[in-house]
Amino acid sequence: MQTTIEPDLLRTFVAIADTGSFTDAAKRVHRTQSAVSMQIKRLEELLERQVFVREGRTVTLTPDGEILLGHARRILKAHQEALAAFVQSELQGTVSLGTVDEYAVAFLPAILARFAETHPLVHMEVVCDTTTGLLGCLAENTIDLALVTHGHGDDRGIVLLREPIVWVALATHCVHLEDPVPLALFQPGCIFRQWAVDALAKQGRAYRFAYSSVSLSGIEAALRAGLAVSAMPRSNVTEGLRILDQHDGFPPLPSYQIALRRSEEARSPIHDRLEQHIIENFRPRASITAAA
Repeated sequence: MQTTIEPDLLRTFVAIADTGSFTDAAKRVHRTQSAVSMQIKRLEELLERQVFVREGRTVTLTPDGEILLGHARRILKAHQEALAAFVQSELQGTVSLGTVDEYAVAFLPAILARFAETHPLVHMEVVCDTTTGLLGCLAENTIDLALVTHGHGDDRGIVLLREPIVWVALATHCVHLEDPVPLALFQPGCIFRQWAVDALAKQGRAYRFAYSSVSLSGIEAALRAGLAVSAMPRSNVTEGLRILDQHDGFPPLPSYQIALRRSEEARSPIHDRLEQHIIENFRPRASITAAA
């Protein structure tokens, strides 16, 4: 057995252990899935031990993998601290990132994890609010950067991702057949809510507001109880939920765009690094364009 293990192998190993998926880990470490598989094969050859058990799409740690995980985290942390000792002083400090709640669930874990790896001396503050609220915070310079939804009358910024809004219900229930259909939507002011009710009204389908929440977790609770249908970004549809379409009697919904906005006073190298980091995190998902 060799006496050293490359940090990149350990970083990929930890990413798989954290996400439970080779596919998700590949996005986190910015490699292809085949490259990630080759890295783990190389790691297992070096250790002469199997570190993961693969059953279909499920990936779990072996007992040897569990032992390695603790060591890997300590090694990577020491590696980050060593690099941080030579980081310029301007890359220390605090940066604030605002995000809509549903984006926090789908995208923020990977963003925060990767940024912490490369900038361990920077303190990150996260603010969750509606797009309208975040645009107000940016205007008042109380947050530095924000992930917002286009379509609120101010569509400046860098467009990171475009994907559809979809109708969603619990896969094992038939709540979508009820008349009027019960809805679990975000509170008034959310563009997704407006698109949903406009589409149903245009179709002439009866509906009622059964649940309303400012958070995705509140909406998902109603869905997983089999009590309502919702409209949400496709990236927020998780296991156990089912996407409804025209065959189920639901009209198509528009696509939305996630944009990265930056306050006028966020001009330091920390802000530059975070902006570039977020852009790179979204790059594998979609092409990046600048809005007017």
